[in-house]
Amino acid sequence: MTFDPASLKYDANGLIPCIAQQEGTGEVLMMAWMNAEAVAKTLDTKRVTYWSRSRQAFWIKGDTSGHIQDLIDLRVDCDRDCLLAIVDQTGAACHTNRRVCFYTSVISGDEVELMSPMSDT
Repeated sequence: MTFDPASLKYDANGLIPCIAQQEGTGEVLMMAWMNAEAVAKTLDTKRVTYWSRSRQAFWIKGDTSGHIQDLIDLRVDCDRDCLLAIVDQTGAACHTNRRVCFYTSVISGDEVELMSPMSDT
């Protein structure tokens, strides 16, 4: 069966969440939004392309930072309202220059920073 991005369930703004996960390790890197065109561009180029809600523009991960996400696999969840991008991440996934965006733990009731920004060297 041929995949059609229009078959996904987008929110009222035409967006769907996409979780990026590192191939091989299963490390959860980040979550960002895609629209149907970003999904199509990602599949076409194999470079993960998101939709920036703040800039109202496409955002190809790594184009300005060099922290590229090469697509290995794109998976659709059972409700068709969330995507999982299995990627090969180069460098930091987070705009704070950390490997992952999920670097703060709150399980103890206090916020605990689990990792520092990556070195620029």
